[in-house]
Amino acid sequence: MSLSVGIVGLPNVGKSTTFNALLKKKQAAASNFAFCTIEPNVGVVSVPDERLEKLSEISKSKKTVPTTIEFVDIAGLVAGAHKGEGLGNKFLSHIREVDAIIEVVRDFKNDDIMHVAGIVDPKNDIETINLELIMADLETVTKRWEKTAKDAKGGDKNLIFEKNTLEKIKNNLEIEKPAREMEFSEEEKIFIKQLNLLTIKPLLYVFNVDENNGGGQTLARLPVKNSISINAQLESEIAELPEDEQAEYKKAMGISETGLDKLITESYKLLNLITYFTSGDPETRAWTVARNTVAPEAAGVIHTDFIKGFIRAEVINWRDFVACGGWAPAKEKGLVRTEGKTYEVKDGDTCYFLINK
Repeated sequence: MSLSVGIVGLPNVGKSTTFNALLKKKQAAASNFAFCTIEPNVGVVSVPDERLEKLSEISKSKKTVPTTIEFVDIAGLVAGAHKGEGLGNKFLSHIREVDAIIEVVRDFKNDDIMHVAGIVDPKNDIETINLELIMADLETVTKRWEKTAKDAKGGDKNLIFEKNTLEKIKNNLEIEKPAREMEFSEEEKIFIKQLNLLTIKPLLYVFNVDENNGGGQTLARLPVKNSISINAQLESEIAELPEDEQAEYKKAMGISETGLDKLITESYKLLNLITYFTSGDPETRAWTVARNTVAPEAAGVIHTDFIKGFIRAEVINWRDFVACGGWAPAKEKGLVRTEGKTYEVKDGDTCYFLINK
């Protein structure tokens, strides 16, 4: 299951610096002028997971395969983007293609790096970006509502339902309430998926701080959900070091968790994802599925044919697998469970699927 997270924000807030730091390489242009990023930069990175390494060691696997996450560095948005300002329409279309949004908010002062608004104001920056996404959605919904309202006059129940749902979204967007904060029925959610709304995507705020506010004082003052703070410049400096020196540097700086680790953890939380494992002599691999995924569908991530051919799953928590020393001793101790088609795979499960070929 692929995961794509778009990195957005105003120009010169540290988006590309953050992107480069997270990917641990200089892949995106980072300059002191607006729109230095035009086309989105895309980077796929492995998800660090100590559980995977421990499982692989126990199974003496020839191959270890982590799951991955895709980060997309999208050009800076400005006020009026929904009307095309700063090539805004093009940039907004890039955001529609991702699963979740990371909004980088500048929370550092540097006279050498200009701010597009002339002043560093995290609250105002957040409001600017959010308003642009809301206005873009409002335009999309209004056009669809106008057409559907006209067609629904014929009395078609489905069209009436769509018109009412669109009107509900439209009314909330008009008071600047994003779709992710609205409540929808299951039937409404199915219909809304096809609208591909920007403001319904899960959102994580990343406050880009410096050594003067590493504690994220601004973050604590603003009433925003799902937020973390990172020092993108420091992350970049660490990323430029040889790998064997990075651990020593982080220890000296008192850094226990990198920005990449933070973002991956929070991105998983945003999208309600979990990781399960398969482990054996050929390979140990991490697989990503949505929480509450039943065993046949989880097996289908490995190969779609496994869904139809699913018989049962042998399951053990990764810690028990490691503690016992592998499948055979775990089975001897009775720690391997047999689960059927209705079993919901849990985070950290190590699975062996029996399939009818």
